[in-house]
Amino acid sequence: MKKIVASLIVCGFAVAMVACGAKKEEAAAAADSVATEVQTVVDSAATVVDSTATDSTAAQ
Repeated sequence: MKKIVASLIVCGFAVAMVACGAKKEEAAAAADSVATEVQTVVDSAATVVDSTATDSTAAQ
């Protein structure tokens, strides 16, 4: 009886570890997509700033 209970506990821990293991990969993928979106916004903001600076220089 003790061996059966011990085996069930070990199997339960194994399932829990496998179930929690995939979240790190998903979090890393989400972090990469957020970083890409932030870089896109920064690039577009830099373009707006550059065009504004060019317009104000041309007006003078």
